[in-house]
Amino acid sequence: MLHRNGTIQGIWISKGVHAISSAVWGGSQSIGDYFSLRKRNDALAQENFNLRLQLAQIGAEADYHVSAINSGEAGNFRYTHAEIAKISNNTQHNYMIIDKGSNDGITEGSGVITGKGAVGVIDAVSGRYSYARSFKNHEMNISARLGKQGAVGPLSWDGKKSDGAILKEIPLHVEFEPGDTVFTSGFSSIFPPDIPLGSVGEAKIVNGATYEITVTLFEDFGALRYVTIVENMGREEMEKLEGRQ
Repeated sequence: MLHRNGTIQGIWISKGVHAISSAVWGGSQSIGDYFSLRKRNDALAQENFNLRLQLAQIGAEADYHVSAINSGEAGNFRYTHAEIAKISNNTQHNYMIIDKGSNDGITEGSGVITGKGAVGVIDAVSGRYSYARSFKNHEMNISARLGKQGAVGPLSWDGKKSDGAILKEIPLHVEFEPGDTVFTSGFSSIFPPDIPLGSVGEAKIVNGATYEITVTLFEDFGALRYVTIVENMGREEMEKLEGRQ
């Protein structure tokens, strides 16, 4: 009645209707964009996994082949694309629950990596899920190398910063510069070599014998979602030989 009988009232009501319509349309558009973005992120994660697998295969001088859409082999390692279902980041013993398990061929002792680092180790598996000990855990260290040809030492979380780590047992004669890249060494039955982990920061001499070097990790653990589970298919054989000593 107000709209029909009063010009000013009609203008106000029309503006209100248009405002409500715009809000509803904008909200539905935002919801649509959100789900569309999730699909794009999933597609990008799969593409990144495929590229990572191809690089590993080239590095291993193997012919490119993918046994399934979410897994493949390169050299002595098997790679499986996965997503984190739950993650702990605020304790001294952090962990991840990953959406791949024994039904997908995942085994205990496999490594968990991303394009920016080695982020964990599988400690337990069920049919559909895996429990991984995060690198942000005082009980874990990674065999790491200064550059691709430099000295090797254990890399562990500093227990303070999300992106902080410490590289130990580096001999004093070794030369390095702040900003140098730290990689996985390959001297491990868990992680393949040459995965970039972080960059060199400050260093100090410990007991007059070795360097202890701060490392800024490349991976942002607070933003982790997609990972790659990597299994060394020769690990059991290596461990049997080590057990003979």
